[in-house]
Amino acid sequence: MAVDGSEPKNGDAKLVDDTVDKAEQEFDSKGFLKHLTGRPGVYRMINAAGKVIYVGKAKNLKKRVSSYFSKDHGNTKTAALVGQIRDIEIIITRTANEALILESNLIKDLQPRYNILMRDDKSYPYIRLSTEHDYPALSIHRGKKNGKSRYFGPYPSAGAVRDSLYLMQKIIPVRQCSESYFRNRSRPCLQHQIKRCSAPCVGEVTDQDYAADVELATLFLTGKSQLLLDQMAERMAEASADLDFERAAGYRDKVVSLRRVQEKQFIDGSDQHLDVLAAVSLHGVACIQLFMVRDGRNLGNRTFFPKFEGEEQAADVLAAFIAQHYLEWELPNELLVNLKLEDVDLLAEALGEQAGRKIKIRRPQRGDRKRWIELAEANAEEGVNRKLVNRASIAERYERLRKALNLPSTPKRLECFDISHTMGEATVASCVVIDLQGPLKSDYRRFNISGITPGDDYAAMEQALRRRYSRLKKGEAAFPDVLFIDGGKGQLSRVAKVLDELEIKDLCVIGVSKGPERKAGEELLHRLDSGEEFQLSADSPALHLIQHIRDESHRFAITGHRERRRKRVGSSPLEQIPGLGPKKRQSLLTHFGGLQEVKRAGKHELLQVTGINQQLAELVYDRFHGGD
Repeated sequence: MAVDGSEPKNGDAKLVDDTVDKAEQEFDSKGFLKHLTGRPGVYRMINAAGKVIYVGKAKNLKKRVSSYFSKDHGNTKTAALVGQIRDIEIIITRTANEALILESNLIKDLQPRYNILMRDDKSYPYIRLSTEHDYPALSIHRGKKNGKSRYFGPYPSAGAVRDSLYLMQKIIPVRQCSESYFRNRSRPCLQHQIKRCSAPCVGEVTDQDYAADVELATLFLTGKSQLLLDQMAERMAEASADLDFERAAGYRDKVVSLRRVQEKQFIDGSDQHLDVLAAVSLHGVACIQLFMVRDGRNLGNRTFFPKFEGEEQAADVLAAFIAQHYLEWELPNELLVNLKLEDVDLLAEALGEQAGRKIKIRRPQRGDRKRWIELAEANAEEGVNRKLVNRASIAERYERLRKALNLPSTPKRLECFDISHTMGEATVASCVVIDLQGPLKSDYRRFNISGITPGDDYAAMEQALRRRYSRLKKGEAAFPDVLFIDGGKGQLSRVAKVLDELEIKDLCVIGVSKGPERKAGEELLHRLDSGEEFQLSADSPALHLIQHIRDESHRFAITGHRERRRKRVGSSPLEQIPGLGPKKRQSLLTHFGGLQEVKRAGKHELLQVTGINQQLAELVYDRFHGGD
């Protein structure tokens, strides 16, 4: 019935029917693409509920959108996305740069399910110097800046600001109290008694001396540390000339403290403004580490865990982070990244337009900057590993595993075996165990395999399983709910033989083998009891759990194999490094005071040893830190 009470016309009825059908019928991609422009712009993909599920940009809209409807989508995420599309909206832009900026803004506003989303509402803190006051104070500041004070930063966290202010108090006694506290003092506070403030509130310092301290603080916060050291050295000399040895000793201690801070904080000898970015993605979890360097000083780091659907590549995650993050927050002059980014020039140009100056995005290959990238990458890897063993995340993955394997109850204990050797030499089998709290390393076991034909992985697996499960039958440890084997049907046949011999029944056994393309996310799973062979989708939490325990068993086996080979050689691990002769080995041991300190040394420290070049430093470092 129409609003005015009249009967609806045929045309009106047909319009209503079309609206209903639009949500139910499949998207007519051929008809849509036939008239789509090739100009740059942004596209929004909409599902049956009318909700935007993906936002993308393109230099050529027709070419980019057409790629979604090819027969081979490339991954399960794209296939799932395309299956939900009921409409696509297009916004044409003048340039590809405009498209990139518009895409990032729309992603922030709409939060589409299939985009990589950066959720971080915290503003960056600064150090504020209240230069509008007669005796300026230092404090932490967030939010809008006024035009009277001077600001230093931004810092990645309030903790980084507090660390800098604490160091400042030890070296330069500029006040850090509030203005109301300062104006109501009648005698010096505790900070003055412990020599952390010169007490300008009660006239314990002259205006001239306090202004000089403020100048020194400014030098510290702007990274002009060498100039600060020179000025402190001059004051130390003046105090010594005046026979004020106590004051001279105080300046000496401050110079020593400042040099130590300088060693820890400086990225190089420059006054560069740059951010160091590293992204790592593994088993459905991605982590981005952001180290902030201002005026050559490392101000600390910040960790981000973006939200996304499926197995996104780390480079895609990093590119999305840069586009979304820096369109909102302050841009440094240069970004150092750990991965090769697609359309990096376009991204740099768009950010440059936003900042009003040239922005560089570089992937350093050597020197101090490469060392900082490695540090950020190590932190990102640690962040991913922490996330993977998060109890809530693990619990969800165990439940998904129960459903994927059709188990009667949620498994609580998993075991996985792997074999490692080099041309059949020093074969080692590993057994790793994880439970709902993550890796249970006290239950890990390695088995040195002997008495088999070199290179016979089947026999090695059989021997390891027999030794392990004979002990379990004697009560050494609990039986797993699911046993994973790194291998396919051949390995499973040996597992079946051992379990039959030991009369172990009702144990769920899964073989994990590489898929046809040997890519992560395409693993084939082989079930022993039914002989079934199947795959889980790349974005399946159950598959991520299986990949995690498989990779951990692989790592544990390789580590044991390398250790066994080293012991078999019966020599110092330094002797196994090509190009490292007796004199250079002796130089390393002498410089660091022993092998243990050599093992702990970083590449930068190794380069300080006479005769050790970049290549040798990397070989030595990799020998003790798992490099291949």
